[in-house]
Amino acid sequence: MNPKTPEAVADGEKTTDETETLTARETRQHDLDEADGGTAPEEQAADAEDTEATDDTDDTDDTDEETSGRLAAASAAVVSAGLGVVALTGAWSGRVAAERETLIGQIKTSSGSSAAQQINEIYGDAWHATALVNGLFGLLALLVGTYVLVRPAFGAPARQPQAGWVRAVARGGIALGALGVLIAVAMYFDLIVALPTTAG
Repeated sequence: MNPKTPEAVADGEKTTDETETLTARETRQHDLDEADGGTAPEEQAADAEDTEATDDTDDTDDTDEETSGRLAAASAAVVSAGLGVVALTGAWSGRVAAERETLIGQIKTSSGSSAAQQINEIYGDAWHATALVNGLFGLLALLVGTYVLVRPAFGAPARQPQAGWVRAVARGGIALGALGVLIAVAMYFDLIVALPTTAG
């Protein structure tokens, strides 16, 4: 006896036909995916979202770098102005250097020396040491201020121009530094006030 009935056979044939239809659909879908680049729509959408997230991260990094650069430029401009003020008014380091030269001059002239030598060793060297220290502060002010002004010309261009007050403060630091250097040079070579001289 054959256990299969016509209906069972018909059902089996129908099941086989459905299986073949599903297989054909999967094959067509696979062919369509390969034609689209081998990526399903869901995967393409996920890749697009990842690309957008990466772009947003890069933009954030660029913004942070630009902000840090602007803050550094502003700080350098303020430092330049401060150094220029110190170059004109003097600093404790200049006083220390002058006192040291005074002490050395006293030691050198303690065993007896002429008045001109005492003036040069005790007063002149201290005066020159103060001028040298002030000149160094003025030179630093010049260098830092110039760096702030010329830095935007180098490297990648920034999205926003340098703030006006930063340029103004940097220019002020340059002016003060240049004036400090000129005064220091005049002091060092005794062009402003000459050393005292002895009679005879």
